[in-house]
Amino acid sequence: MAYDGQFSIADDFINHLDGVMIGIADPFLQSRYLGFVVLSAVTVFELAIKDVFIEFAEKKHVVLGNVIRSKFEQINGRIRISSLQNEFIKPFGAKYLERFNKNLENAEVESLRSRNGSIKSSYGNIIQWRHDFVHQARAPQTTNYVEVKAAYHRAKGVIHCLDKTMKR
Repeated sequence: MAYDGQFSIADDFINHLDGVMIGIADPFLQSRYLGFVVLSAVTVFELAIKDVFIEFAEKKHVVLGNVIRSKFEQINGRIRISSLQNEFIKPFGAKYLERFNKNLENAEVESLRSRNGSIKSSYGNIIQWRHDFVHQARAPQTTNYVEVKAAYHRAKGVIHCLDKTMKR
């Protein structure tokens, strides 16, 4: 799981913030930190997604690897689940799309059964919060650090499903 290393960028930042956020009383400043957490989260998701697809393509053929590497140069936050399904997985064939949907649904059910929450909703929320922060300078308003951190860790499940899909 080479893509796994990409998570360390956001994980290290979050681990650092664990001790810092307790001492910040200013809600405005807290909200700005939340914005940077979700920005970091989506960045590492993009990097991990690139790694998964490039590794898959390079194993198939060196030329395909080059094409995919070029295609993923600037995905710029376009990593919603629907984008993964329709823009990135679907071109490799229906079997990959079906496999991803099955893996994702199984992971979702497992996460909900274990009372961890929805990986799909968490993933979507992280991306939406990042979008609002980057494009509208609006930090997450309806959540807090603990919830954002938990959503980030749950949302990694979507990337794990993608990797599982493309490795079989």
